[in-house]
Amino acid sequence: MILEQGTGVVAKIQELRSEHRALDKELQNMANDPTFDDLQMRRLKKRKLFLKDSITLLEGRLVPDITA
Repeated sequence: MILEQGTGVVAKIQELRSEHRALDKELQNMANDPTFDDLQMRRLKKRKLFLKDSITLLEGRLVPDITA
């Protein structure tokens, strides 16, 4: 059961990383376009930051809590 949960978390992390990379590419393309929409860019950056935070949170679940 725990192994299955870990596998699900890893799959979710991979999915979030994929979306994060796609947003990064889209933001780079927008930055190179002189007619980009500033509001849309801010929304994408906010979404990208949310994804990064979610990835970090999920990665923390994979590492066992070891107290020394």
